[in-house]
Amino acid sequence: MVTCDYMTVKGNAFCKMSDDYIRRHHMHDVKDHQCSSSLVKHIKAPVHLVWSLVRRFDQPQRYKPFVSRCIVQGGLQIGSVREVNVKSGLPATTSTERLELLDDEEHIFRMTIVGGDHRLKNYSSIITVHAEVIDGRPGTVVIESFVVDVPDGNTKDETCYFVEALIKCNLKSLANVSERLAVQDRTEPIDRI
Repeated sequence: MVTCDYMTVKGNAFCKMSDDYIRRHHMHDVKDHQCSSSLVKHIKAPVHLVWSLVRRFDQPQRYKPFVSRCIVQGGLQIGSVREVNVKSGLPATTSTERLELLDDEEHIFRMTIVGGDHRLKNYSSIITVHAEVIDGRPGTVVIESFVVDVPDGNTKDETCYFVEALIKCNLKSLANVSERLAVQDRTEPIDRI
């Protein structure tokens, strides 16, 4: 399914440009009672700007519109835990999340939800950030994948639809913030050779 510049990837249907990244970094061990999906977003900003936002486990509110506050225990290291306050309008007020992987060389970020007053049980997310050229300028492809339990009373499709809607909002906001920063940074066109 393609919506705007989002590509939702399920099962073995891979976007040609991103299929290698998805196979390498976004394959989840999905159980029968879980759903999983990958979303791809192209951003007109260089990878270093986008990564500078994604990697900030301690400041998700810089681009995630549903986060009002974040308090981290343990600094920015693997195993650190953050308590996130969620803005009203969502069926939650808090989420407790653990940093599982932060790779600044490969641009890989992985976190799991370990608590909170919501229905996202056994949720795990991976975000990877990759350089590309968009309209002759440095750009970025961001891939976010997840796996989560399907709550009682919901179907896999309903659960995936809900989580994908949240991720799409986050990726749209990430693009807006990154592209504003890129304009201020005045990145130069890449020669087409």
